[in-house]
Amino acid sequence: MTFTRLLTPDDAPELAKILTGNRGFLAEWDPLRDDDYFTVERQSTLLEQDARDHEDGTLVPLAILDPDGRIVGRLNIGDIVRGALQSARLGYWVSRSHNGRGLATRAVAEAREIAFGRLGLHRLQAETLIKNTRSQRVLERNGFTTYGIAPQYLLIAGRWQDHILYQLLNPEWSE
Repeated sequence: MTFTRLLTPDDAPELAKILTGNRGFLAEWDPLRDDDYFTVERQSTLLEQDARDHEDGTLVPLAILDPDGRIVGRLNIGDIVRGALQSARLGYWVSRSHNGRGLATRAVAEAREIAFGRLGLHRLQAETLIKNTRSQRVLERNGFTTYGIAPQYLLIAGRWQDHILYQLLNPEWSE
C-alpha cells in the first residue's frame, strides 16, 4: 500500500478543508498564515504553482494518505537542486486526528525512495523546531541524522526560531 500520491489542483477543496480543520494545530509549526491561505481558491492557486514547479523538476508535491486513501497531510520534496549538490529539502505535516499512527514515517520512507530512486538525488535535508520531537523521531526512523543547529533559522509562528538540521545521504548514489 502506498501512503503518498502526487497532489493536483483538483485536491484544493479537500486540502483547504483539512488545513482549516487543523489551523490551530499547525499554527505552532508553520509561518503565520492569513485567512486567505485556508480558502479553496488560494489552495488551488498554490497547487497550480506546485504543478508548474513539479513540471520544472524543482518540487514533488505529495498528499499523505490514510489507509482508506483520504488526504490527511502533505509532504514536499522541494528546493530540488541539481549540478554539484544533487539535493532536496523535505517538509511534511499530518493532521492532528492522524498523528501518531505511523503515516508520516511511511510517507517519509516513500519520499526517500522517490528522491533517491526516480530523482537520483544524493542528499535529502529536513529541519525541525527544537521542540518537535515527534518529527525528529519520524526522520530518525528513516535514517536521517543530525548535523547541526541553525539559530533563528525560520520565521515560525511569528518568531525566528532555532531548528535542528537533519540529512540523509543516498548510499547508492552514482552519476
